[in-house]
Amino acid sequence: MTAASLRLHRALGAVVGSAVGDALGAPFEFGPEGAFSARFPEPGQGGEMCGGGGWEPGEATDDTQMAVLVGESLLECGGLELPDVFRRFRRWAASDPKDIGLQTEAVLGSGDPWDLAAALHFQTSQRAAGNGALMRAATSAVHFAPQGRDATMDAARRLSALTHGDRAAWEGTAVLHESVRIALTGADPLTALPDTLAALHPDHRPRYATVLAPDWHPDQATEFNGAVWPCLGSAVWALRTTASYEDAVRAAIDLGGDTDTVAAVAGCLAGAVYGITAIPDRWTVPLHVPLPGFGERVLRAPELTELARRLSG
Repeated sequence: MTAASLRLHRALGAVVGSAVGDALGAPFEFGPEGAFSARFPEPGQGGEMCGGGGWEPGEATDDTQMAVLVGESLLECGGLELPDVFRRFRRWAASDPKDIGLQTEAVLGSGDPWDLAAALHFQTSQRAAGNGALMRAATSAVHFAPQGRDATMDAARRLSALTHGDRAAWEGTAVLHESVRIALTGADPLTALPDTLAALHPDHRPRYATVLAPDWHPDQATEFNGAVWPCLGSAVWALRTTASYEDAVRAAIDLGGDTDTVAAVAGCLAGAVYGITAIPDRWTVPLHVPLPGFGERVLRAPELTELARRLSG
C-alpha cells in the first residue's frame, strides 16, 4: 500500500472500529467483569453481536449516533460549525433515543444557547466529567488529524465543551484525538503518550498521566469507568495489553461497567492502529446505526466506511 492508502485504511478502521466496539459492548453494559468471555470463550466462534438489554444484534448506541452527527456536520458545513453540531444533537435528543447520557440530556434539554448550555449546567451541578464527549470522537479525530496536533486537540476540546463543562472531559477527548492522529501516520500512539500528555492543560495532566501510565491497570481506578479519565485509561490499557483489534475490544468489554463506551474508545484506537481489515466481517455485517430524529435513516458498515473516507480527506 502507498502511504495515503495506509492512512485511509487506518482512518476507516478508527470510525468503523469504534462503532463495532460500541455495538458489541452495549448488551454487556453495567454487567460484571468477564461477562463477554464467559459467554463467548473462544475468539472467532461467532454470535458475539448478540444483542440484549434493549439492543438489537449489531445495533450501535448513542456513542456512534452522536459521532455520525458530528461527522455529517463537519462534511455538510465544510468544517467545524459548533452551532450546527449542537442543533443536530438537540434534534437527536428530542427524538427519544434509546440511550442518552444524563449529563448530555440535561444540557441538550435545557433550552440554553449552544455556547452557554454546558457551562451553565456545570456551574449548577459541578458534575460534568463523564465520558459522553469522548465516546463520540472517532469521526472528528479522523477529520482533524491531517491538520496537526494543535488543531486536532483544539477541535476536540471545543466539541467536548458543547455538552461537558468540566475541562477534564475536554482534555481526555484531546488525548484521543491526538492518539488517533499519531496512529494514522503509522507511528505508535502509546510511545507518544508522554508528548501527548505534555500538551494537556497542566491542571489535568497528573490525572491523565496516572491512568495512561504503562503499569496502570483498570482495577486501580478510583472512579467508575463512566468518568472520562478511567474510561480513556481502560481503553488505552486494552490496546496496550493485546496484539489485535479483536483482542483489544474483547478486553475492553470484559472490564464490565460502561462497556459500550470503553469498547467504542478501545475500538477507535485499535482500529486506527490495525486498520479496517483487522475488523472481522462477522462483526461489521450486522452493524447498524439508527439516527433518531433524522427520518428512518440507518447507517450500516458501507455507509460508515464512506463517511470515514470522506472525513479523512
